[in-house]
Amino acid sequence: MGSVDGAAARRMADALFIEGAWRSRSASRFWVLLVLAAVIASAGVVGDSTATVIGAMIVAPLMTPILGTALALVLADRTHVVRGALLVLGGAVAVVAIGMLLGWIAAPPDDFASNSQVSSRISPRLIDLLAALATGTVGAFALVRTDISDTLPGVAIAISLVPPLAVTGLLLTVGRYHDAGESALLFATNVAAIVATGTLVFLAFRVRDAARAAGLVVGAFHGRTLVAVGAVVLLVTVPLTTGTLAVARDRTLAADARPVADRWASAGAWQIASVEARNGVLLVGVLGLPPQPAPTALRVALDRAGLGDADLQLRLVGGRTHWCPAGTTTCTIEQTPTG
Repeated sequence: MGSVDGAAARRMADALFIEGAWRSRSASRFWVLLVLAAVIASAGVVGDSTATVIGAMIVAPLMTPILGTALALVLADRTHVVRGALLVLGGAVAVVAIGMLLGWIAAPPDDFASNSQVSSRISPRLIDLLAALATGTVGAFALVRTDISDTLPGVAIAISLVPPLAVTGLLLTVGRYHDAGESALLFATNVAAIVATGTLVFLAFRVRDAARAAGLVVGAFHGRTLVAVGAVVLLVTVPLTTGTLAVARDRTLAADARPVADRWASAGAWQIASVEARNGVLLVGVLGLPPQPAPTALRVALDRAGLGDADLQLRLVGGRTHWCPAGTTTCTIEQTPTG
């Protein structure tokens, strides 16, 4: 694959290692950009604006300490490993806190149930890990090879770091704790993938030898470092596999429920706006003029169609929300457990 020289190793260390002093140039740049990116991402999610969220991805500096941690692992530089890990953790907490603050100020009445920016980040799957591994490889490769460094903005857009943390904070504010955990899992997946691929790329390009020639701190590298990195990736693979299977089940559930809902709505000249499933719960949106069709009739129709195990949340556009749990033919008003 090739190798890098001492000058390149020094350049990478200067770019990725953030100084410990709060008032240092690299540290102040990191925290100022991170806070601004968190505000932009949170505002973009609240406004359901893809363009604004992409802007936050470009501004966000979290990629720097994550790849810096990978470089420190390769160099066996314990000081920078700890510092990088603390920066990633502290930065994540700061973004979540900013998301919570904006959530308290501007959370919508539906608790982000119809927000596309939120829904796209609360169901992480194995395909997200694959994308993160590929993107992390490109990011590390671009740092090693200066002739392709112009790809870094694309890497920033492709990898999702600050937006899922902002979503986590916003969802914590409205009590959607399960979904907040899912968006945090997406962030953890991306971090694990970047560290893993960054470590492998830096090893492949013999960065250790170049760093030693440049006079950088280079400790003894042990195979257990690779084992630990691989174990972290496998650790996030377990819930991602579960999520992948859950998404597949939810899609099947929604597809089976759609014709049942259409028949139920047509009896009252109403229209089905949406049929989704989330964590085994059917979410049906319906619109039309009064009188509304009976929610209990849809519950019964779903039971007869073999979907009696799925709870039902029926949202009337411009009206009330009905909660019809599985195993019963009764529905209550404005009970919206979104998990």
